[in-house]
Amino acid sequence: MTEATLSLGVRRIEESACILDIEGDITAFSEEVLMDAYTEGSGDGVKTVILNFTGLEYMNSGGIGLLVTVLVRANRAKQRLLAFGLTEHYQEIFELTRLDEAIGIYATETDALAAAA
Repeated sequence: MTEATLSLGVRRIEESACILDIEGDITAFSEEVLMDAYTEGSGDGVKTVILNFTGLEYMNSGGIGLLVTVLVRANRAKQRLLAFGLTEHYQEIFELTRLDEAIGIYATETDALAAAA
């Protein structure tokens, strides 16, 4: 079985937002790492979860499916899901899959934090 090649840092920004810093690959094997980081970051009072894709190396369809799972969990918790740092390639993938309609996409961390405020 292939192991996850993903690590996530969790940063709490003020009381109402957190940033998940993605490093590596998001594939179907990343589920435990991604969900654990989401759970850690999305605790009490968090209204916005921001995904930092600047360290993303690779994402496949299994990874897209995991992002949909995170989106569903965020929606159930009445949280907004934002993202920044996507390469042009992954921005196109988000457009093709219509994830860009559900996840706010921003160029920089500053832009995403401004949108979260």
